[in-house]
Amino acid sequence: MAASRSGEDFIHMAEELDLTDRGGKRGARGGRPKAGGSGGSGSRGNRAGGSGGGEMNREVAISKALSKLLRHAAVDVGLKLDPEGFARVDQVMQWQRLKSLHITFEDIQIATTDNAKQRFSMKPNPSLNPPPDPKSETPSDWVIRANQGHSIAVDSAALLVPITIEAGNLPDVVVHGTYFGVYQAILASGGLKKMSRNHIHFSTGLPEEKQGVISGMRNDAELLIYVDIKKSLEDGGVLWWISENGVLLTEGDENGILGTKYWKRVEGRKQDIGILWDNGEQVRELPHNLRNKKPPHGKGPVPNGKEKLAKIDAKGKGKFIRAPDRSFGEDPQEANGS
Repeated sequence: MAASRSGEDFIHMAEELDLTDRGGKRGARGGRPKAGGSGGSGSRGNRAGGSGGGEMNREVAISKALSKLLRHAAVDVGLKLDPEGFARVDQVMQWQRLKSLHITFEDIQIATTDNAKQRFSMKPNPSLNPPPDPKSETPSDWVIRANQGHSIAVDSAALLVPITIEAGNLPDVVVHGTYFGVYQAILASGGLKKMSRNHIHFSTGLPEEKQGVISGMRNDAELLIYVDIKKSLEDGGVLWWISENGVLLTEGDENGILGTKYWKRVEGRKQDIGILWDNGEQVRELPHNLRNKKPPHGKGPVPNGKEKLAKIDAKGKGKFIRAPDRSFGEDPQEANGS
């Protein structure tokens, strides 16, 4: 039976289905300047600097639709992925949600190259002989994948790079960002759970740090859980990976959990609440006034305690329904921010 969803998992489902950006109208196409125009970052005309809400909203909508399709919905809509998670771009562009956005090959390129979290990768279609021209703008000449965040089955060994003691590629920092309102549920479950996704997600640092962590943590995370990756590898039974865009990933143990015994430190990100967890042991409880704090708007349980459940139909259209009441203590979810 599939695991029920609650807590942090709904943060991601709500985000990936919501095509509305706060700046304006959903799905507005806007006018796209030609590459090389002036303004913004200098590479995409005026797109980054005052092009108006419509253009930015459309790019957000495209990115969210690609995430939904390549991470979660490919099997349901009949899109074939290779073992590394790649799909043909021309077939991706035929998905109804993307077609409704009047998607172009340039849009796909921009979603891949300009996305701040580098969620996607593209490469020439390896099934073609001879190989396509690297400058080709023919969609069937290319394949695309989501770099991480999948709930559909993919081969981790083909998609990701293993992190092992033998390889000597253990990161100095392994940190998971979450929210005050779901922390008690995480504790009740015995640790961080992958739930509906294939992996629990971690970062090698904080988004605000100078080294420029691209992905792995939400910018609005309130609570930081630092993990002892070396101890988890030495104990065995837990595999670790790193994605192409630098997100650290683990499936957890046989139950999909990374236990609290591997927590090095738990502390507030911006709000000083002291150290809650130190070297595998709880030293302080989360203040009571923060335990029921709601996650950011649209990213957590609704006020009456019921959850917003994202439903996808075969055409890729999404809607939210009310799910039955479930205790967050039973199924805490990971908030990966990637």
